[in-house]
Amino acid sequence: MKFLELASLLAHSGASSLTPYLYMKKISLTILFIFILSACSNAVTDTTPTAVIVEEQNQIQVTNEAVVSPSPEPFQFSLPTPGAEPITNWRPPLYPVPWAIAPYDHFFFVRPIAADQVNWPIPDYRYGGVFFGINVVHTGVDISAPEGTPIMAAGSGTVVWADWGLFAETPGNQNDPYGLAVAIRHDFGYNDQQLYTIYAHMSMLNAIEGQHVETGDVIGFVGTTGASTGPHVHFEVRMPNNSFFYTYNPELWIAPPQGWGVLAGRVMDSKGELLQLVELTIKPEQGERTFTVRTYGKQGAVNEDPYYKENFVIGDLPAGIYKVSFEYEDEKVQTWVEIFPGQVSYFTFKGEDGFDSTRPPAPTLDFVPLDLPATPTP
Repeated sequence: MKFLELASLLAHSGASSLTPYLYMKKISLTILFIFILSACSNAVTDTTPTAVIVEEQNQIQVTNEAVVSPSPEPFQFSLPTPGAEPITNWRPPLYPVPWAIAPYDHFFFVRPIAADQVNWPIPDYRYGGVFFGINVVHTGVDISAPEGTPIMAAGSGTVVWADWGLFAETPGNQNDPYGLAVAIRHDFGYNDQQLYTIYAHMSMLNAIEGQHVETGDVIGFVGTTGASTGPHVHFEVRMPNNSFFYTYNPELWIAPPQGWGVLAGRVMDSKGELLQLVELTIKPEQGERTFTVRTYGKQGAVNEDPYYKENFVIGDLPAGIYKVSFEYEDEKVQTWVEIFPGQVSYFTFKGEDGFDSTRPPAPTLDFVPLDLPATPTP
């Protein structure tokens, strides 16, 4: 039904029975009712939303790409450039000198090469070896180092030689097998006997005769002068005279690394005769590395330690259990030894009697008779 028709119907229904005033009031209410009904009708019947049109050129382009912001610079420390790495595997620092746990040990000297270099003996050039001829035996240890490496005094003392010609004691002899060499008479001794150390094959000297040096002072530089196959320092310990014929094994005199030890021994046949140039294999109970050492050669000026009476020494062995083996009369013999930190371990082998780990007895003074005559009674 249309709104005008409805309004006319409402307005004329019952009009004849009303007064003019009431009639006009009825007409006004009818118009107001129609207006309200018209507004509600539009809200209910017209459900289509009004379209909103936005022109293309005014639209904002939206993309899904993330904006990448640079990361802040990390906080950095400015540290000094580290020095060169040690040439060899790390080893513990040496025991302080003098060092002696057992009553007859004598680790009195530091090493002539600093700890950031190779500063232990070349295995094939140990004391007592025979290398350059059947009548030439090695009276020291060789420590390999690059040419020009500083050589340090192994202990305090006075320089008594700084020249060519030490072997023959002929100053200035450039044909001497020791080449440029330094000898130091130390401020201390052993059993009231004077100690000397020798440093040979130098490229240049840094000490003069009569100069007093302290432990660690640079006295020269590694070279190849004299009878040498490559740059190294030849190091000797002498007692009581500064002579080629009074040398002792330096590995019983230079301090071992902390926690490490030394093995010495005496290898003999069944008659008690020393066996020369026997190769011993020393293998740790745990670990893969194997060490080798040879017994002393017979020729030359090799001397045994006053206490150990040894004919082989090998130093720089980490503490632990080791199997020692070698060939004797075409058969392999072996024993187990324990290396103790900062000490000398010891054993003997005597042919058919086999191995014995008993340490030597305390040395006696030669001039004291073992059997004193009875004191006469008055």
